[in-house]
Amino acid sequence: MPGPFIHDIDPVIYSLGNVHFWFYGLSFTLGFINAHIFLRRNRERVGLSLSDVYDLTLFLAIGILLGGRAVVVFNNEWDFYLHHPELIFSPFVGGFASHGLILGGTIAVALFCYFYKTPVRPLLDVLAIAAAIILGFGRIGNFIDGQIYGFLTDLPWGVEFPVIEGFRHPVVLYDGLKNFALVPLLLWLKGRGAPPGRVAAVFCVLYPLLRIPIDTLRDYPSDTLGLPNGQLLNLIMLAVGIVALAVNIYRNLDRSRPREAAKTPPPNGSLLWRRIALAAVCVFPLVIPSDATRDVPATYGHRHPIRHSILYPAIAEDLDAADRARKSRETR
Repeated sequence: MPGPFIHDIDPVIYSLGNVHFWFYGLSFTLGFINAHIFLRRNRERVGLSLSDVYDLTLFLAIGILLGGRAVVVFNNEWDFYLHHPELIFSPFVGGFASHGLILGGTIAVALFCYFYKTPVRPLLDVLAIAAAIILGFGRIGNFIDGQIYGFLTDLPWGVEFPVIEGFRHPVVLYDGLKNFALVPLLLWLKGRGAPPGRVAAVFCVLYPLLRIPIDTLRDYPSDTLGLPNGQLLNLIMLAVGIVALAVNIYRNLDRSRPREAAKTPPPNGSLLWRRIALAAVCVFPLVIPSDATRDVPATYGHRHPIRHSILYPAIAEDLDAADRARKSRETR
């Protein structure tokens, strides 16, 4: 960015009537495709057949979407969804939380390994690298979305976002750069023959450790224990990562402990329905407009023609009331 930038990017890729396809959702589609390709390239190393790769990608994508949505609904915006449960599963009003994406993806991989009798740590190592790429794409989508911003700045790369006055830190671009920067480091660690689970544990430490200083520049309210909600989740993830890394180092100091071996890949199953299912789960995120729940026409209407409908209900006043209730609790 050569100088202060006024953000007026159209967030919609294409419109089909009053159904819109969003750059924010495209970031997840690209991430899922990347994860699938990455798994295919490494499948023999972790003992997966080609049909297993499709199944794992489906587990991962569904886990990521459900986990990211669950954290938004039950942690970030419960005041609103308590009164609008019919919108919990509505993709057209958006809403994912990055920590929920990581949690949902991890649970999905664990479930896959349980049902398919596959060692979990080698898979988590491979997918930690894919996760960094997915989260990097996600931050590009966040920037185009234009809803996450930092504090005021006079730095030459400051951005004036559509929803607030003044030039501000583009914190999502900082975070996206951090996510992409983790990829070569994790690949280097993997190439050095790190023991199973080490790459995933390092990711779980470095992701929040590097995000904490970035989030100090982010303009969002304190919520829990006097901390912004994202910072509290960063600290929890960092603590989990430190414990996981310490356990991994301790386990590998014991030379007598046998290493976890990957199973021999089983024969491939039918791929047709798996390919159809994967295509569907990659197309689905395209209708998701935002990182959080929005009155979509009110939020984006000045950048792209959108009208209120069953898909995009008028909910701005309800969201404002929920926000006031949350802020009221913070001041008690």
